[in-house]
Amino acid sequence: MSVTAEKKTEIIQGNARVEGDTGSPEVQVAILTERIRNLTEHFKAHHKDNHSRRGLLMMVNKRRSLLAYLKKKDVERYNSLIQKLGLRK
Repeated sequence: MSVTAEKKTEIIQGNARVEGDTGSPEVQVAILTERIRNLTEHFKAHHKDNHSRRGLLMMVNKRRSLLAYLKKKDVERYNSLIQKLGLRK
């Protein structure tokens, strides 16, 4: 269910703005998106796992707030990120 260390470093390198960047909204949203996709696959087999579903909803809300922040600060970065991650539309 969780993201492996190798996958996480790959995501960070693919979305970092500068070398060693792990805290930018782009990186945080990319990691959350990967975790959300993993949990979505988990729920296909374990549909009664309500404790993990709560965690999923919290991650989705966190991602939504980070995307709203990014859209407010820089629309170009926001548009490129949602296109890169395949979110919306």
